Amino acid sequence: MIKISKEAALEYHKNGRPGKIEVKPTKAYRTQTDLSLAYSPGVAFPCLEIQENADDAYKYTDKGNLVAVISNGTAVLGLGDIGALSGKPVMEGKGLLFKIYGGIDVFDIEVAEKDPEKFCEAVERIAPTFGGINLEDIKAPECFYIEERLKRTLDIPVMHDDQHGTAIISAAGLKNALEVVGKDISKARLVVNGAGAAAISCTKLYMALGVKKENIVMLDSKGVITSDRHGLNDQKRFFATDRCDIHTLEEAVKDADVFVGLSKGNVLSKEMVKTMAKDPIIFALANPTPEITYEDAMEARPDVLMSTGRTDYPNQINNVIGFPYIFRGALDVNATAINEEMKMAAVLAIADLAKQPVPDVVNDVYKVNNLTFGRDYFIPKPVDPRLITEVSSAVARAAMESGVARKQITDWEAYKKNLRQLLGQETKMTQKLYDTARKHPQRVVFAEGIHPTMMKAAVQAKAEGICQPILLGNDEKIKRLAKELDLSLKGIEIINLRHDREAERRERYARILTEKRQRQGYIYEEANDNMFERNYFGMMMVETGEADAFITGLYTKYSYTIKVAKDVIGIREGYNTFGAMHIINSPKGQFYIGDTMVNRDPTSEQLTDIARLSAHTVGFFNDKPNIAMISYSNFGSDNEPNATKVRDAVSVLHKNCPELCVDGEMQINFALNKEQRDLKYPFSKLNGQDVNTLVFPNLTSARSAFRMLQCLDPDVEIIGPIQMGLNKPIHFTDFESSVRDIVNITAVAVIDAYVDKIKNKLK
Repeated sequence: MIKISKEAALEYHKNGRPGKIEVKPTKAYRTQTDLSLAYSPGVAFPCLEIQENADDAYKYTDKGNLVAVISNGTAVLGLGDIGALSGKPVMEGKGLLFKIYGGIDVFDIEVAEKDPEKFCEAVERIAPTFGGINLEDIKAPECFYIEERLKRTLDIPVMHDDQHGTAIISAAGLKNALEVVGKDISKARLVVNGAGAAAISCTKLYMALGVKKENIVMLDSKGVITSDRHGLNDQKRFFATDRCDIHTLEEAVKDADVFVGLSKGNVLSKEMVKTMAKDPIIFALANPTPEITYEDAMEARPDVLMSTGRTDYPNQINNVIGFPYIFRGALDVNATAINEEMKMAAVLAIADLAKQPVPDVVNDVYKVNNLTFGRDYFIPKPVDPRLITEVSSAVARAAMESGVARKQITDWEAYKKNLRQLLGQETKMTQKLYDTARKHPQRVVFAEGIHPTMMKAAVQAKAEGICQPILLGNDEKIKRLAKELDLSLKGIEIINLRHDREAERRERYARILTEKRQRQGYIYEEANDNMFERNYFGMMMVETGEADAFITGLYTKYSYTIKVAKDVIGIREGYNTFGAMHIINSPKGQFYIGDTMVNRDPTSEQLTDIARLSAHTVGFFNDKPNIAMISYSNFGSDNEPNATKVRDAVSVLHKNCPELCVDGEMQINFALNKEQRDLKYPFSKLNGQDVNTLVFPNLTSARSAFRMLQCLDPDVEIIGPIQMGLNKPIHFTDFESSVRDIVNITAVAVIDAYVDKIKNKLK
């Protein structure tokens, strides 16, 4: 676990703008009209609508996406009663987690009031502002009364996450852990060390899952809670055991199947663990020091299934797996409550998710290759991007079925798509690409079949239904790697191009290529040697129609693959060069950048081709190209060669392609600021247009532009490189491409291949 110093933590919270959250406007506000709509007089109209129908607040305001994180600071983390204001950094942190994992807006509210009645009154008076209330860090037993009262008096979801968040996640973990070791939950003997809010809530939920009350032993700071003890509150009395022969933790854990610690560190010894039943399950959840360390538990009992609240050990029980998605689902149906049915739906969804194949992004974060359901993985990781779709959908559906939803969801697949788009996991554009590719799946060759990233992408692309993958490489190595990565290659063709059985095909490809390039100095022997190389062989598969598209680039320098593409595929008729484009999906819109890969220092003639190719590619994505030719100068303000070549390209485009909306040369600020450009250069052909396509004067500036945006803005999605100008669908990646990047390019390649087939039929 990374050690966090006091200095580093304080610097993090104060550096730049103090705190961790801010409020951002969601509507236009730059003009007087915008402001008049946002405030007076326009704001009066939604006010009157809400007065007529209170539920319209969900339509006209942020109420339906706004949660209050409310605390009085009486039980802050492991710090205890430090006061409302001192707990504010924690509440801000909770707001941050709501936003990044659930897309939910938060106001953190610190109430300086310990009296439960007065605290509830304060919350009840501000409740109309919010779509839900997350109670946080309120001590027991007051937290029980506060939550129950607010659930009774308010018509919005209320949840004390310290109780129910841990309960939901640990219940999912308990269900799966018992399944891993093959134990019946109704017969499992459970010891719960701790009797605070979290312990009580956890144990009640375990009972709802099937744990029998008579099999539960609960302890507080005084020892085992037995029915003959005096002075018990109602919550403890409910769990008091009739077994008066046990009083200590040591006595309680003997022969127990499960230990759940919600108490303090280092209270469970190795000797105690040794006395537990076969395949013991230990959830040591005290933070930052668990009831027993992972190392001590494993040393005492190698057959143990272990969970902690820490990130550096397997099976972390982390509330962030639950609360953002539980509230997300509740808010999306305008629920009046978070009830037991919704909590149980979350438990089952989380438990089921751990049994599904783990997405590549999770393996990458944890630096592993094959997380699979079992002893070391029975709870989903907090970074799993599927949590928002699976848990939120389950909670929303349970709210509807249990009658607490004001709003109904009918198209669940569309709802899941919206959730993915909400967190930037998927944009409308990428979803459209996938949907289109699924309708027309093509045969796609993946050059580097032995590369883990390429193999994962091929498997995922097949699972998405967007292509029929073909992997090039040593078949034995590919199968061995697939086994190591726990990937199924069912339905995926593997071609070992160097195998003797491919000799006839290599020779045939060599003859075809020799005949095609004989006037460029090609001889058969050279072509035949080249057919032992995956890029030549794979591209010839596409050239001959034995495959429809080709993906390459993870291993090989793009300069080499570009040369091979020119040799084998050739440049499209009517052009003298080809290029590549990256698409930028940003909060400010979609932008197309060309050329980002092929031409290092293009001439004026090549820039003309790049602009034409860019226009064609933008049209391929059903968008209208408005092209700015970028330079450091504006419309003739400098006569150096780097400026004049751009100017000359624009001149040719205006003469030969008058239908294109293109102009330049211009600086990037004028390209992207329509008002400034129109004011200074009203003669521009781009007058009144929003530029969406940028052609840079060289490769350095083009690649720097999109890479800088990618690094500076985490909300920016990059799709590419997308080949433009070759005769066939040959598409390139680069060595840092992720699985998702390659799958996105595969979808583009599939559509490219399908469009090519349609064009050829029409000829």
